[in-house]
Amino acid sequence: MLSVLNVAFPFALVGPDATGGAEQIVSHIDRALVNAGLESLVVAREGSRVAGRLIAMPPARWDEAGREQAHRLYRAAIGRVLGRRAVDIVHMHGLDFHAYLPPPGPCVLATLHLPTAWYPSDALTPQRPDTWLNCVSRSQQAACPESPSLLAPIANGVPVRELAAGVHARRRFALAIGRICPEKGYHLALAAARRAECPLLLGGDVWDCEAHRRYFAEQIAPRLDRQRRFLGPLAFARKRRLLAAARCLVVPSLVEETSSLVAMEALACGTPVIAFPRGALCDIVAPGRTGFLVRDAAEMAEAIKAADAINPQDCRQAATERFAVQRMTGEYIALYRALCRAKRHAASQPAVPAGKT
Repeated sequence: MLSVLNVAFPFALVGPDATGGAEQIVSHIDRALVNAGLESLVVAREGSRVAGRLIAMPPARWDEAGREQAHRLYRAAIGRVLGRRAVDIVHMHGLDFHAYLPPPGPCVLATLHLPTAWYPSDALTPQRPDTWLNCVSRSQQAACPESPSLLAPIANGVPVRELAAGVHARRRFALAIGRICPEKGYHLALAAARRAECPLLLGGDVWDCEAHRRYFAEQIAPRLDRQRRFLGPLAFARKRRLLAAARCLVVPSLVEETSSLVAMEALACGTPVIAFPRGALCDIVAPGRTGFLVRDAAEMAEAIKAADAINPQDCRQAATERFAVQRMTGEYIALYRALCRAKRHAASQPAVPAGKT
């Protein structure tokens, strides 16, 4: 029996309807573990929905004192779980995972969901024994500093079969979905849609932090009108309906994306993706076949007009071949087992007496 403790980012909910990419990945891993008859424990914010057992944590505040309190609470919660249960792997997903690493004991895998430049250098070279890191795409791995703890990447995946089942008649609106914050560039998507004279629906969550609220108030709200609307957070079923009906998904990210679940989801629905060539988006979008890579809002507007030329079947085929969630979760479970075997093997080796090699 393999026992896995997944530890989510303290500031976001985990579950099938999660808006954050890391939180969606935690949800997929949790469900795959339960479906495989393995033990899944999840430390996550209260209100999260998991298939295994939830260790619910209070919502964290974004200010410095709130972050420090969240780190203390998470360290304590992880310690309590490890003190009561024989956990084989602790899988950490937060940007701040280094602040609440457990004491030496079980193997730790920390998945780097965000650009590696956002992590402090000591997080990328952990001193805790049996602590490993992995990236979520080849492009992220190529940009990651060398570290003896870095394993091969495990590319993200999405529930392709569930998404492909949501067939709807195509409509003329463009769609953008994600966390509403400056680095995602949704003000450029709104500008491009206006230039293309195309309706645009924007779905996503505005986190309760000053920078995100200010971005929405100053850059997003003034650009909204009857043709360009903000929908707020989208549950999975509604997101699937919109992705299947949209003429295209627009991904105007201004940072080097480590992955893009929503781009993979759009392709699974047969919907082309128009994106800036940032990070893993270059790996996901095949220009002219599953969408377009553009340099600015003007080119984005022209690509929105040209989206009907993309064959939906080509998009679905690319998603089926490359982005299935079963491939991702299978790779994680295989890695958990491999790390446990390596730890047991190392523990069984006799100690080398001092002065001998």
